[in-house]
Parts: sequence; C-alpha cells; structure tokens
Amino acid sequence: MQQTIPGDLPTTVGALRASGHQSRPVKVELRDNLLAALRSGTDPWPGIVGFESTVLPQLERALIAGHDVVLLGERGQGKTRLLRGLVGLLDEWTPVIAGSELGEHPYEPITPQSVRRAAELGDDLPVAWRHRSERYTEKLATPDTAVADLIGDVDPTKVAEGRSLGDPETIHFGLVPRAHRGIVAINELPDLAERIQVALLNVMEERDIQVRGYTLRLPLDLLLVASANPEDYTNRGRIITPLKDRFGAEVRTHYPLALDDEVAVIRQEASLAAAVPDHLLEVLARFTRLLRESSAVDQGSGVSARFSIAAAETVAAAALRRAALTGESRPTARPVDLESVIGVLRGKLEFAAGEEGREDEVLEHLLRRATAETARGRLRGIDLGPLAEAVTRHPLRTGDRVTADAVVQALPKVRELAAIGQRLGAAGTEDPGPMAAAAELALELLFLTRKITKEPDSDTDTVSYG
Repeated sequence: MQQTIPGDLPTTVGALRASGHQSRPVKVELRDNLLAALRSGTDPWPGIVGFESTVLPQLERALIAGHDVVLLGERGQGKTRLLRGLVGLLDEWTPVIAGSELGEHPYEPITPQSVRRAAELGDDLPVAWRHRSERYTEKLATPDTAVADLIGDVDPTKVAEGRSLGDPETIHFGLVPRAHRGIVAINELPDLAERIQVALLNVMEERDIQVRGYTLRLPLDLLLVASANPEDYTNRGRIITPLKDRFGAEVRTHYPLALDDEVAVIRQEASLAAAVPDHLLEVLARFTRLLRESSAVDQGSGVSARFSIAAAETVAAAALRRAALTGESRPTARPVDLESVIGVLRGKLEFAAGEEGREDEVLEHLLRRATAETARGRLRGIDLGPLAEAVTRHPLRTGDRVTADAVVQALPKVRELAAIGQRLGAAGTEDPGPMAAAAELALELLFLTRKITKEPDSDTDTVSYG
C-alpha cells in the first residue's frame, strides 16, 4: 500500500542538515529501535505467537549485537513472518538521494553517479523519503537464481548508449545492492546453488560487489537474514561453510510448545468463512500436535502450522456449505464437520515408509483421539450418563443435511445439557449453532467411550447417535 509522505520533511540535503537529522547504519537503527521498544514495554513483534521465551530473546540478542541472522526450522514455523516482522523495527521514514538507484543516504553517496551529483549540487541535492516497508527485500532462493539476480550484471543498454565496458555506471545492480540501507531476506537459502552462495561472501564480509571483472567498492549498509529448513540444510542442499561462518547468529525456530499458542495461531491466521467454536479449534490443534508425534508421519518434513490453519478453514467451509444446502442463516461449524478435514488435507502430509494404504486409518484414529481429549478436558466433572440414557432411548440424528435448529429441537430434556452449553460457550445466545456444536461434542465423547452407538447413513449424509 502506498504511504503518504508527511509534508513537513526536508526536500534538500541542506534543509536535512539544518533539521538536525543524524545518519545511522541500518543495524544501529534496528538495535536502537528494538531497545527503545523493550524499555517502553511495547511489543516489538506483533502477531508472533509462541516464541516469547525461546526464539525472540535469541533473535533480539542477535540484532542488538549487529549480527546477520539465519533462522533454522521446519516448514510452517513462522520463519518468514518473523523475518518480515523486522520491518517494524526500522524508522518509519528515512531520507534518500532523490533519483538514486540504490536509495543512498544524502550524507553518504556511494555510487559514482550520486557522488558526482552531490559534488555538483551541494546543499541543493534533492532529498526523497522512503517508507520502512520499501526497505525490506525478500527473495525465494531457487536453483535457477543467478548472480545477476542477486548482485548485478553489465547492462547492454547502457553500453549501447556509448559508455565503455570499464565504466562502473554500465552495471545493472541486483537485489542485494538495491537493498542498501535496508533488510534483505533470502528464504530457503540452502536451495541456492553453491556457486551463487559464493557471490554473497564479499557482500557479507567486505561489503563490496564483483560483477564480470569489475570490483566496485560499495560500502553497502544492510542486514542480511535468511531462512533454512534443517532437512534441506543437511540433505537436499546446504549452506556452504564460508557463508555459514559469516552469519553472526543461527536461531532455531519451533512449532508452538503450548496448546493455547497452537489455537492462537489458528485463530490469528485462518480466514474462516463461518463461525468455528473454540473447542473445535482445540480439536484441530490437538490433531496437529498428535500428527507431529506420530511415527506414521514423516517428521523430517514436519507438520506445518499451515495444516491446522487449512483444517480450520476447511471446517468453516463445510459449515457454510451445509448452510447453503439447508437454508441456515448463521452457519456454525460442528463436530460433524471435522470429518471433512481428512479427505481434503491428506495430501499436505508426508507419511513414513510402510504406511502406504493406511493413511486414512491413521488420520481418523488421531482425529478421534484429539476429539476425545478435547471433550474430556472441556467437559470434565459433568455427568453425561443421563444424556447417554436419553439418546439410547430416542436416537438423535445429525449430519451435513441436518440444521443446527433441528439438532437442538431433537435434544432430550436433560438438565446436564445446560452445563454442557455453559462449559462450551453456547449459553446466552438464541443462535442454535453453538448449542448444536456443544451437544455434538458431548455425543461424540459418549460414542468414543462406547457409551452410545453411532450409525452413519451415506445415502442421506446423516449420522444417528443412539
């Protein structure tokens, strides 16, 4: 989104000096702003969940030390989100030489063209302002990435204009020099060919670039950060030793350690098309955590947080589909919608060797475990015996074609249902959806503990508890 530049900012280098502006290297800028946030109690990492006592302290120490950083972690652990969060530690606006190719500071021109302009114009050198969002550059490392993409190459157009090949102004700068005075992030660094990684060595240590025989001394001012998957790091690709040595800090990320954090990530990241009660999000969070512990799943590739996020979105979509079929005005996800997750998301997982043909069986078993654990935890202390007896006498039907109102109307008149609704957040609303979802969770627990039976009818997309 285009940011509106404040109208009171200086527009020439003379006015900039008169304003008292001081130039700071980007790593000093990040350090000062981070320390200011910590001193004031402001959260420097909004939207980052579950890293408060593990990853973030390590990352903060690295930034305070002025280190380039590589984040190591399995897929879906929030590495990219964390890297993008660094933008919030930059100054909101920073001055640059107007029209300069690399966004150089007006006090410190580094390219031949800007040096010449600064000498000719003096205090009249025009100043433009760059927003912090424009100072973050991200590159996904792919095997076809070339040195020209990252560092630069000779621009044939400039040569055709009559400049000699020895003229430094014939260079077309790549992504890294263009990130001057900002942050450059390289995702999945091990996927970058080793010969391309070599091109970064001078940038990180000597801060100069070499392009087709040119050695152009550019005192680049930037923070280089990268992400890597440990599996790729050791097998499919690797970070070459000299480059790894140049990173000042290596920070390991992880999946959420606490169940509440897992649920918070789902709630924060998922785009839900219908209401999904908290107890169903907990089921999905537990399901994801069980998958990460299962020997049937290839843990080398990990079970991404994107799995649980997509699962929540799928459950919400199932509820919205049911509303379209039945005419419900306020769709709410129910436990019956959880079954939709297995068929849709099975392809997001890598199973261990020898599990071929058992994928659905494994997923169904773990989903039932997650449902039972959630229901036991949420309904502990409530006697479900009267509900089981009533449903045994008068079976209750639910499913894709059964509205929440129909489920609620068919519920037996037992007082324990009020306690169930209160415990699962279904009290105090006229919408039948939350109560239907709460009752179904209790019925599912009774089925999983073999207190009642459950008979699916594929012809009518319904299930009968009794």
